Amino acid sequence: MTAQLQLARDTHVYAEKDGYFWKVPVLDGFSFSQSNATTEVTLAEMAGANNSSRRGRKLFTDAFDPAEWNLQMYARPYDITGATAVSGSTDEVFWANFVNAGAYTHSSRSFAAGVDKTTSTAHMDIDFNSSNVAALETFNLYFVLGACGTAASAYNAGPGNAQTIYKVANAVCNSVSMDFDIDGILTLDWSGLGTLISEEAAMPSNWHTQIIDDGIAHSEANFIRNRLTTLGVATPGTAAPFGATTSYELTLTGGNISFENNITFLTPEELCVVNQPIGNVTGTRNISGSFTCYLNAGTASGAGTSADLFDDLASGTGVVTNSAALTFSIGGGSAPKVVVNVPTAHLEIPTHSIEDVISLEVNFHALPGDLDETNEATLEYHNA
Repeated sequence: MTAQLQLARDTHVYAEKDGYFWKVPVLDGFSFSQSNATTEVTLAEMAGANNSSRRGRKLFTDAFDPAEWNLQMYARPYDITGATAVSGSTDEVFWANFVNAGAYTHSSRSFAAGVDKTTSTAHMDIDFNSSNVAALETFNLYFVLGACGTAASAYNAGPGNAQTIYKVANAVCNSVSMDFDIDGILTLDWSGLGTLISEEAAMPSNWHTQIIDDGIAHSEANFIRNRLTTLGVATPGTAAPFGATTSYELTLTGGNISFENNITFLTPEELCVVNQPIGNVTGTRNISGSFTCYLNAGTASGAGTSADLFDDLASGTGVVTNSAALTFSIGGGSAPKVVVNVPTAHLEIPTHSIEDVISLEVNFHALPGDLDETNEATLEYHNA
């Protein structure tokens, strides 16, 4: 019998929501796993007759822990397919889950809230206005091993067949990190949870007729180059630590923005039952990051330098929460690009990195206007 080995590089990934399947072009290093919680019962007694002592133990499986998954993908701009029809970025289903965007309507290629696509502005907007909920809606993730070179309609799973299909049921996006190192392509590192991982005998009936794979063509216009990234820093200019400085001119050497939902899954604790997770619960939404730039002690026309930023923050000894508006244009001033707007960012005092060229690293925290608001950040995907 010939062994049927599966290679990671032969894998296709699909995300399913409302009966539609987004094809997700992932990078090497994806993972999915699930563990279980156990209880061990042991005996510890003194010696009995004939120096005998029971030394046995028993092990109980209490519950399945939530499934965990992780994948990386390039950020892709979305396509406009006509005067009124708008197609979807490969990222949209993940962002839609992260911000709790509600139901998907294929006829208009739109979600109920949070993910707005219009032909008039030629970009996809993502906000957190619908994300103040106790639990996120879910989707399903399918990992089809051995799928490369096979048409979706011809997948044949099961022992001895070409494909092996794993499903992560009731998946949610817990966190995403956007890394824009100077020599790379903008990459999104998604991680999340689910209730159960199962091996499927087949994909759902007629699923291949509902595949959304817009915008994944391998052309230069579909990738975002980090080296072109710009950052705008504007401040109120009315109080320390910024004083009269209303903006700073900073040229980045790298950066990162992370988005966290801090989700946990609830699992019952009944005896004599292998309990399984029953649902997710959201925690505090946390958006934060950092950016690096060279220490510039010169002058900038009409704006402060990185040295000025350090001095202003370090001298703000009486400021409890400072405020600066950050605009990251990842990919540069023209499309394709992803723009992340952080209207109210609290900046930490920069730290110096002593190398051949001295640089600064600035950590920031995106804050809402008030505790019950959701305006920490917005994103814009601009197609080429």
